[in-house]
Amino acid sequence: MTAPDPVTYAAAGVDVEAGDRAVELMKEWVAKTRRPEVVGGLGGFAGLFDVSALLTYRRPLLATSTDGVGTKVQIAQRLDKHDTIGFDLVGMVVDDIVVAGAEPLFMTDYVCTGKVVPERIAALVSGIAQACVVAGCALVGGETAEHPGLLGPDEYDVAGAVTGVVEADEVLGPDRVRPGDVLLGMGSSGLHSNGYSLVRRVLEVAGWGLERYVDELGRTLGEELLEPTRVYAQDVLDLARAARTEDGVDLHAMTHVTGGGLAANLARVLPRGLEALVHRGSWTPAPVFGLVRRLGSVPVPDLERTLNLGVGMVAVVAPDSVDAALARLRARSLDAWVLGEVRAADTDDTSGDVVQGAKGVDGGAVRMLGTQPL
Repeated sequence: MTAPDPVTYAAAGVDVEAGDRAVELMKEWVAKTRRPEVVGGLGGFAGLFDVSALLTYRRPLLATSTDGVGTKVQIAQRLDKHDTIGFDLVGMVVDDIVVAGAEPLFMTDYVCTGKVVPERIAALVSGIAQACVVAGCALVGGETAEHPGLLGPDEYDVAGAVTGVVEADEVLGPDRVRPGDVLLGMGSSGLHSNGYSLVRRVLEVAGWGLERYVDELGRTLGEELLEPTRVYAQDVLDLARAARTEDGVDLHAMTHVTGGGLAANLARVLPRGLEALVHRGSWTPAPVFGLVRRLGSVPVPDLERTLNLGVGMVAVVAPDSVDAALARLRARSLDAWVLGEVRAADTDDTSGDVVQGAKGVDGGAVRMLGTQPL
């Protein structure tokens, strides 16, 4: 039995011409991310990057990371605002490699959608490109895929991967951390890109819509939830560069606070036998975190395991580097403060809440002390 009419790719829901128009619209934004090492332009089968500069390294290590944005994309889709979600994507992948001290070199992205709307795809990529400029890496290519029948016409998802480089003897991590080191917190710009399944469920149960204006937030819920993730790459690399000079910053480790919350991610960069003492009272989370807790009657331990609670990154520095490190971070308009300290693990101490071992890393422990002013 044959079809009564010819079946074409367009009839099946895939518009190749729309994909081509999307590429044309995004070219201008991608060009803004260009680094001198980029070879060729957009549209090739592969992005090319000249790594001859790595010949000057003693022992270069490549660092790579891949991630997406999670269900935050649903907020962008419901608000029909797509030019900021790229910051969330870049922040998730780039800031995962800079914690090792790696400089991000280039990134690729992947957008899948139920229907290619060129202007929407271009808006998505414009946000990715702008965030790449902030991070200092090139956007060398990507893919836009149309999946009719799998995704609705207005639905999409985004993912990305980044590659960077670091000298082998300059890698930051657990082997550098010592008792007496100090933890420096860096403020988040809000929820960032983790925990949105919890947040969306809380709003659903409370019956609050995205258009609702909330006095304590000073804007609508939708505007708050779509606040872009802060991209810390250049802030962190500035500290790492200072560690290689005489500027007085002895940086030992960094952690990016994403899924799992502060304690679980901090535990990943501590060696066995040491524990970090985090003083919950040393900072006040933004109002959105308390709002989520109250609206959903969310237990604080669950909140801590899910959201960043106002801490986007943590630096572990030598005690005599605290003032210099804080000065550099604050000079970059970044809220930074002393979050806690590192000590030898004390098995007799029963205070606080302890997290040890997270995401497959059998490392040190984090002891959360005091109460959170939510």
